Amino acid sequence: MHHFFVEPSAMTDGQVTITGQDVRHITRSLRLDSGDKISVADGAGKKYIVELTELTEQFVKGKVQQDFVADVEPATKVTLVQGLPKSKKMDLIAQKTTELGIEQIIPVETERSIVKLKPSKAKRRQKRWQKIAKEAAKQSGRAKIPEVKELTDFEEMLSLAVEYDLALIPWEEEEASLKEVIVGNNKVEQVMIVIGPEGGFSKQEVERAKEAGIKSVSLGSRILRTETAGLATLSMLLYQTGDLG
Repeated sequence: MHHFFVEPSAMTDGQVTITGQDVRHITRSLRLDSGDKISVADGAGKKYIVELTELTEQFVKGKVQQDFVADVEPATKVTLVQGLPKSKKMDLIAQKTTELGIEQIIPVETERSIVKLKPSKAKRRQKRWQKIAKEAAKQSGRAKIPEVKELTDFEEMLSLAVEYDLALIPWEEEEASLKEVIVGNNKVEQVMIVIGPEGGFSKQEVERAKEAGIKSVSLGSRILRTETAGLATLSMLLYQTGDLG
């Protein structure tokens, strides 16, 4: 069943009204018609089965057939802090972490970030990554769209660590394994994962992170690419907390 997101305000008296780009997708790409059913989420954790009743070029309307609290969102809310990578790697990271169940993504400039974005370009990239996250949330049937935050710097990111039950920074020189740390802290609700760019973190950055309360962990004997490290850490974390597998 095709899945879409709407604002809560689009739901009134058992009816839903879809506007914007999804109208063209429903009417022209999918060629849906009155009587067809779709899945709709309000972004706040609730999903609906909707029977389409009226389709125009400006809007699509439907009648709610069923509503339920979707059991598709991880109980552990994970924020990925991603060191700004080159090329379109951030597109992949936003897409795949959304599919896995990420709650929030914060891009960050670090000492070894090769890409440096001016504020105007950073804003355009943020909008692009948010759009990718939305499409991935639709594809994977999620009830919420992860929020992609504005680009921040390393020091500002460190100040956020106190907001989380557990904050982790994978580092190749660390001996304590991710599994050991997760097993010792498996009843957390809010987790932050901090991933470096292509060149990784400098030793000074890791020390600053530790001072801020972020635990450094090892992901194993092999060094992972930046676009792999976050996905691997998120997958292992959600598996250990019972959300995957």
